[in-house]
Amino acid sequence: VATVMEYGAFIKIPGCRRQGLVHKTHMSSCRVDKPSEIVDVGDKVWVKLIGKEMKDDKLKLSLSMKVVNQGTGKDLDPNNVSLDQDERRKRTFRDYSSQKITLEAVLNTVCKKCGCKGHFAKECFVQPGGTKYRLIPEEEEEEVAAAGFERDKKTSMADDPSKKRKK
Repeated sequence: VATVMEYGAFIKIPGCRRQGLVHKTHMSSCRVDKPSEIVDVGDKVWVKLIGKEMKDDKLKLSLSMKVVNQGTGKDLDPNNVSLDQDERRKRTFRDYSSQKITLEAVLNTVCKKCGCKGHFAKECFVQPGGTKYRLIPEEEEEEVAAAGFERDKKTSMADDPSKKRKK
């Protein structure tokens, strides 16, 4: 270990003039807040080269300690499966249009089979010419509808003189 910074540690590679960075996210499979708690200057650690990048005519090496057994130096991730999984987890979906994403497309559609709103024809369970179903009204709506039905029933009996009331 050549130097320890707040974001990771620079590792001097034997037989090479270059140094590589082990970022604190690649030091351990557990969360590392302070790299100085894991390594000190002068420590010998096993690392794996996980990336190299040319930036401003300089070669930058990315190293990892968490995919190498620190006791034996054995590569714990020979096919880079866990590294690929880590990269996928870091990527997030970004909506570059900076507009709200709304999922009302299905709600605003009209079924071509039954003519009802809220679903597509392929999801429709009504056979052509078959029974159409309505949503069950909420309890409040039922009470309002029942009160309206009773009122309509009373007014229709009073308006119709042909029906005689029994005494």
